[in-house]
Amino acid sequence: MAPQSCSGSGIKTILIHLLLCLVTFYTVYYMIGSICSGAFRLDTFDGLIPFEFNTEPSHSNPKYLVNLLSMELTYFASSLLFAILLKRWLWDYAITVTLVHVALTSVVMKQFPLVWHWWLALGSGLFIMICNGHLVTHFACSDSSNLTLDSY
Repeated sequence: MAPQSCSGSGIKTILIHLLLCLVTFYTVYYMIGSICSGAFRLDTFDGLIPFEFNTEPSHSNPKYLVNLLSMELTYFASSLLFAILLKRWLWDYAITVTLVHVALTSVVMKQFPLVWHWWLALGSGLFIMICNGHLVTHFACSDSSNLTLDSY
């Protein structure tokens, strides 16, 4: 049995879905970040909120709490939107968007994030996104048994 090769239209579909997921992810991130900044009554809204990992972790530091809540709520809300957009292969797009986010964070902040609490929050957010997204697609999509590459 010969391996199945991806056609040009299949790769184009994957790239379009990836672009939609990235735009959705960062749009949701900024929306939730601005809501959290207002809720915690921060004086200014930091435009680098998706990329900030150097904030001192403390339960009394409102900027840290805004960053943490924004990340976790973004991953949760994005999982719902990814389930609507994709319906299949959600885990793959979730991991890819997270890897792109880590790369963009490194480029924007000009250093690789080595802070353990940021990685812990990122990993738990990714876990929430994958589990929640698969639960939504499992219960919302009636034909979840036919998961093939051609079903894009």
